[in-house]
Amino acid sequence: MKKLTALLVGALLLPVAVFAAQFEEGKHYEVISEQATAKPEVKEYFSYYCPACFGFEPKVQALAKQLPAGAELKKVHVDFLQQAKPEIQATLAKAYLVGKNLGKGDEISGAFFKHIHVDRKTFASDDDIKAVVVANGVDAETYDKAIKSFTVAGAAKQMKKEQDALSARRVLTSVPTFIVNGKYKILTQGLSRDNQDEEFKQLVNFLLTQS
Repeated sequence: MKKLTALLVGALLLPVAVFAAQFEEGKHYEVISEQATAKPEVKEYFSYYCPACFGFEPKVQALAKQLPAGAELKKVHVDFLQQAKPEIQATLAKAYLVGKNLGKGDEISGAFFKHIHVDRKTFASDDDIKAVVVANGVDAETYDKAIKSFTVAGAAKQMKKEQDALSARRVLTSVPTFIVNGKYKILTQGLSRDNQDEEFKQLVNFLLTQS
């Protein structure tokens, strides 16, 4: 019985050992903090204006569906891209939070990405942003109330605080940036071009096991 238990434990640990041998600090990831988050998480810093973020979105969506139990994907929209005023980018962050709180975060995100990168349209005002949200199933009155709520304002303020803190430390210099457990920054340039999707998923899962 003891031998069987040992074999089972060994089998469970084998993938982690393989990943550990495959991924190197400094090439695939870097340590940005001594302290890890209390719960496992993957945080993506992104912008709807970022072509690379748009291209990476299918990988992010696939990852979200395959995260281990207890791990959470969190998205933080930044406001420092040059393609739009910071105020517009800040409203997009709030609008995403409204959608997320209503259970439509992925749908609203997809609509914003499509508006900019597929339809080649711009957001000239807050009303333009609202129109896309409403067109994707959110009641206009509900949106108006939610985007002015303390809940959304507080979450958006926290997004901005995190962005500024990481930018000041030169951890966040471009998007998309992925940070696992608040401690490990993924270096996407170190991933294999031929097998990027699978390697990205494996790297995230490996880092989620690290304290």
